[in-house]
Amino acid sequence: MTGPPIKLTQTVQKGGCAAKVSAQALREILRNVRFPNPAESFLPNSLLVDGRHFDDASVHRLTAELAVVTTLDFFTPIVDSPRIFGAIAAANALSDVYAMGGRPLSALAILAFPVASFENATVEDVMQGACDTLSRARATLSGGHSIDDDTLKFGLSVTGLVHPDHIWTNTGARSGDVLILTKPLGTGTLTAALKRGAVSEADIQPALESMMKLNNAIDALEHAQVKSAVHSATDITGFGLAGHAMQMAKASCVDFEFQFSQLPVFSQTREFLREGFLTKAHRTNREYTDKSTNWNAIEDADRLIAYDPQTSGGLLLAVEASQAEAVLRALRSDFPNAAIVGEVRSRSRETSFVNFN
Repeated sequence: MTGPPIKLTQTVQKGGCAAKVSAQALREILRNVRFPNPAESFLPNSLLVDGRHFDDASVHRLTAELAVVTTLDFFTPIVDSPRIFGAIAAANALSDVYAMGGRPLSALAILAFPVASFENATVEDVMQGACDTLSRARATLSGGHSIDDDTLKFGLSVTGLVHPDHIWTNTGARSGDVLILTKPLGTGTLTAALKRGAVSEADIQPALESMMKLNNAIDALEHAQVKSAVHSATDITGFGLAGHAMQMAKASCVDFEFQFSQLPVFSQTREFLREGFLTKAHRTNREYTDKSTNWNAIEDADRLIAYDPQTSGGLLLAVEASQAEAVLRALRSDFPNAAIVGEVRSRSRETSFVNFN
């Protein structure tokens, strides 16, 4: 006899990208790790992008016109519905390839769950949600690995393709560029409210749909012939807008100036943040970015929006100013909430890397 449905968010302490190891702790760990020498690899000098600038994926050149993008992402449940969880986890993992300007080709599944207490149907729904998302991305699921574990964890290792001359990285933002954000902010606080039983999934449906949405900006930009206007990109996930923007600005040796009032946010975001629906990542993201972020007349409660850990959040794009409006028009065919949120300025030693006005 089948029991009542399991509420996935109640089986874990933290979920989604809010479960990530804090950026500061990760940096401290990696500082003492000796990485393999790329020059001694099977294809010496093929590594074009690695993790030194916290880019979203690595890139290796295969030929003069073809490079392979590789990434992986997995986490614990952020919602209660297994199929929605699988779809969000897949969209989040695929996003890293899109953030590099590439297209996903194939994926391998990473799956852990308590075999004794989970029914097969629950795990089947997680997998089906992921497979439906991969189908929309025109990518394949070609295998994976699973283990018996205390809590459910799911994600994908994704391989994609990109032209070596058309890669988006954290290092390409230029002074004068316009900053565009493609999705609203607030998934961290909304799903924290869900976990605490303050709302149902139906109450935060716009956020669920956003997290399940592929970050495929490539098709629209190529159709409008404006993809080359994008100089730099990252996706906004667990380190929040402040964290990912800081990494991108530092990597590009520029300053980012955000117009706070222009940031797209979900309708309940401010309310839930003020009511205290927070995660540990709200605190660690603040600590991570505090010395590199400047706030001009922005209330403390509102600052939490920039620290909010996003799961499958939007793309942050640095775009040639003369083509910014054309890029925005192209993006809004798939991302109706996309907005111009700021600009890139030359680096000044007297300012922070990220400024909110």
